Amino acid sequence: MSDPRPIETWLTDMDGVLVHEEAPIAGAPEFLQALKDSGRRFMVLTNNSIYTPRDLRARLLASGIDVPEESIWTSALATAQFLADQRPRGTAFVVGEAGLTTALHEIGYVITEREPDYVVLGETRTYSFEAITRAIRLVEAGARFIATNPDVSGPSVQGTLPATGSVAALITAATGSTPYYVGKPNPLMMRSALNRLEAHSETTVMIGDRMDTDVKSGLEAGLRTILVLTGSTRPHQVETFPYRPTKVVDSIADLVDLVAERSPRVDADDD
Repeated sequence: MSDPRPIETWLTDMDGVLVHEEAPIAGAPEFLQALKDSGRRFMVLTNNSIYTPRDLRARLLASGIDVPEESIWTSALATAQFLADQRPRGTAFVVGEAGLTTALHEIGYVITEREPDYVVLGETRTYSFEAITRAIRLVEAGARFIATNPDVSGPSVQGTLPATGSVAALITAATGSTPYYVGKPNPLMMRSALNRLEAHSETTVMIGDRMDTDVKSGLEAGLRTILVLTGSTRPHQVETFPYRPTKVVDSIADLVDLVAERSPRVDADDD
C-alpha cells in the first residue's frame, strides 16, 4: 500500500466527540480552533434531525464551542438532499421537528397528508400516536417510506429516549415496509458532506465515537477513520467488530497537535 495522502478535510461527529449533551468535551474548542487556524475545510455531522444548523450552532456556542452554521451537516439536510435528487419538488408527510421540515421546505417540497410521495420519519421528543397512525396508513396506501437515521435510542438528562429507529420499527411492524435510512451508517451521508465541501475521500478523515455508525460509514465511504473513546463505543468493544478504525485515541484533545501539522497524516495503528 502507498503512503496515505495528507489530510485536507476533516469530518467529525458531534455528540460523544465534541459534546456530551450540553457539556463540552475537553479539547473540543481547541481542536476546532486548530482547524480554523490551519485553513482546512471541515464539517460537523450529526444524525440528530430535530434542530436546524442555526439551532445547533446556538446550542454549541452555549457550550463554548464555535462552529459556523455552514459547517454543520445533519441527517435532515442529507435526507432533503437525497429527496431532491430522487424526486425534485415532491410531496411528503413528515413526522419530525423543525430541523426536518425546514430542510424539506428549503428544497421546494410540499408537506401534506394528501397522497404524499413520501412518508419521512425523523426524530422528535414528542412522538404523536396520531401522527404515527397517519404515517402507517399513508405507507399502506403507497407512500415511499424514508427515515433520517436508524438510531433506536438517544440520551437525555433523565435517561434513554426512543429515537427514530424505534418508531420506524413500529411502522414497519404495522405495514411490512422497511424505510430507507439516509443518515449514518449509510455512507450516503458522508458522501453528501464530501460533495458539499467539494472534498475527496482519499484526503478526508472521519472522527467518531461509534464503531457501528461513524466508523462503519466512514470506512464504506472510503475515508480514514479515527475512533475517540469519549462516547458510545468502549475500549473493550473495539476488537469485537469485524472492521476497525484507522486509529483509536482517548479523546479529541489528542488530535489538536495533528491538525496543527503542515501536512498531517493518519497512519493505521499497529496490531
